[in-house]
Amino acid sequence: MKIGEVTAAAVSAPIGSGGSPLAAYGDYAYVLGSIQSVLSDLFGEYFEPYVSDDGKEEYWEMLEQDVKAGSPQVQHVTKIFDLMESRAFGIQGDEESSAYGIFPTLRNNVFAYPDWGIALARVPIFRMHGIGAEDFVFAVDDASLKRFLEHARQRRRDLDRRQVTIFTDGPHGMEKELAPITRMVDRSEVIMKDEVKRDIYRSIDQFFDEDRTFFKEYQLPYKRGILLYGKPGNGKTTLVKSIAGSVKAPVAYWQITENTCSDSIQEVFHAAANLAPMILVIEDIDAMPQRARSYFLNILDGATSKEGIFLIGTTNYPEQIDPALMNRAGRFDRAYEIKLPDMALRQIYLEQKGIGKLLTDDLLRVTAKQTEGFTFAQLNELYAAAALQWHYEMSVDIEKLVKSMKADLQKGQSMSWLKEDSEVRVGFLVV
Repeated sequence: MKIGEVTAAAVSAPIGSGGSPLAAYGDYAYVLGSIQSVLSDLFGEYFEPYVSDDGKEEYWEMLEQDVKAGSPQVQHVTKIFDLMESRAFGIQGDEESSAYGIFPTLRNNVFAYPDWGIALARVPIFRMHGIGAEDFVFAVDDASLKRFLEHARQRRRDLDRRQVTIFTDGPHGMEKELAPITRMVDRSEVIMKDEVKRDIYRSIDQFFDEDRTFFKEYQLPYKRGILLYGKPGNGKTTLVKSIAGSVKAPVAYWQITENTCSDSIQEVFHAAANLAPMILVIEDIDAMPQRARSYFLNILDGATSKEGIFLIGTTNYPEQIDPALMNRAGRFDRAYEIKLPDMALRQIYLEQKGIGKLLTDDLLRVTAKQTEGFTFAQLNELYAAAALQWHYEMSVDIEKLVKSMKADLQKGQSMSWLKEDSEVRVGFLVV
C-alpha cells in the first residue's frame, strides 16, 4: 500500500501520551512497516531502519539542500500522510537572482538516494499540543550506510569551507544560520604591524597544516587560542575574515548575548567538535554573562573540549574581560592588541582604498599625518566622503573634511553635542 493512504490516526498516541503503549507501538510499527514495503516494492531490496547515536546528522542538511536544488541524486518516494502539507515554498538563490521556489517538505515525505542504498523519512508525530516529528534512516546494509555517512560528512566539510556557521544565543535557545562567504578578504588587505601579522598567520598556517607535523614533533596539544583586543574599527573583523577565507577549514562565529548560558556553551562546543579541525570565533567575549563564566572556563580547561579547534576571541573592551581567561595556560595562549594605525599604516590604508585617484601624492601624505587618532573605520568614512565630494564637485577639500570629522569625533568623546546653542535642551520638561 502507499504510505499516502495512511490516516492521521497512525502515530497519534506515542508512549507516555496517555494512550496504550501497545497501541502506540502498533501505530509506530504500522508506519515503519509501510515505508519499508514501499521502498522494497520500488527498489527490490529490503531497507533496514537505523537510529543515530552521536548527534552528527549532516545528512539531513544535505537532503534539504538537494531537495531544494532539485538534485538528481535524491528521489522523492512518497508522502506519508494524506490531508497534510507535503510541499513548501520559499525564496531561493542569492540577493541578485532570488526567486520563489516550490519543493517537497522534509517532514511528511520519504526520500531516497538510490545510488547509495539509503532512504530518509521525517514522520509526523501527533501530540496534544502540536505536531512533532521522528526521523528515520533506512539502508540496504551496514556498508552502504557507512559509505553514505562519510559522503555526507565530506560534502558538509566542503560546504563549510564556502560558508560560515553563525551561532547566536537567542531568548528561546541557540539560533544557527549558514551564511555564504560573499567576499574573501585577502591577507594583503589586512593592514597591521608586520610582526603581529606574521605571528598570527604563522600560528594559523601551522595549525591547519595537513600532516600536523609541528604539533607531533614538539608534542603539543592540538588546540590553540588567541585573543584580539583593541578599539572598534581597527581591523579585528577584517583580520578574522581574512583568516576564515585563507584556510581550508570550516569557520563558525559565535555571538555572545545576555542569553548565553551553560546549555548554549555546550551546544556551540559540541557543534565545533563535529566540524574540527576548524576555527571558532567568539565575538565580544567580554559580554559573557557572569552566571555562565565558570562553565565557560571549565569547557576551555577540558582535556578534549578544544581538540582540533583554533579559538579566536575578540573584544573592544579588554578591561571587562574576566582575568581568569588570561591567567591560566590553555585558555587563550596569546593576546594581541590591534592598535590605532600609525601614520605609515594610515597612508597604506588610504592608498589601498584608492584615494590616490582624488589627491596628489603630497596631499595624501599630509592627510595621513593629519588623521592621527583615526581608526580604519574612520579612514574609510573619510574616503567615502571625499569620493562623494569629488563625484559632485570634481574637487576635494580634504583638509576641511578631516577637520569636520575630528570635530565630530571630539563631540562624541566629550558628549558635548549641540554645544553652540545654549537654548537647546535634551530631556523632559518638569512642570
